[in-house]
Amino acid sequence: MTDQPQRAPIPPFSYDDAVQKVRMAENAWNGRDPAKVALAYTPDTKWRNRSEFLNGRAEVEAFLTRKWATENGYRLIKEIWTHSDDKIAVRFCYECHDANGQWFRAHGNENWEFDAFGYMAQRHASINDVPIKEAERLFHWDASGPRPHDHPGLTELGL
Repeated sequence: MTDQPQRAPIPPFSYDDAVQKVRMAENAWNGRDPAKVALAYTPDTKWRNRSEFLNGRAEVEAFLTRKWATENGYRLIKEIWTHSDDKIAVRFCYECHDANGQWFRAHGNENWEFDAFGYMAQRHASINDVPIKEAERLFHWDASGPRPHDHPGLTELGL
């Protein structure tokens, strides 16, 4: 991938670098642009998302296109769990509703591995969905953009 620019921060990650990488991923996913999000991954990235196994950016982009076509009002919060030089573990929750208006909160964990240029080479995600009532929603910001800096994170929300 020497013809690709670096995606800073790059390994080895300090704690602050890892926190920045997590927030960058959260912001990108909240933008819900599959083509843009897919560019954060290596061309040959390997994913496990729930029971799906994806290989490469094209499959990631197709997956995200399908995902966001049905997950209406999608809002995501990610939080670092731990990190090493080239790996980051994240916990996350997102809220969305289906075509019938049923809201869900998805709780999950992700394990990420990065190449030397800062692209994600592997992503392993385990996710559980819980139906919630609209009144139980905790993520309240304009769904067209990133979470505001003053909106509480997962820990502050008790998640």
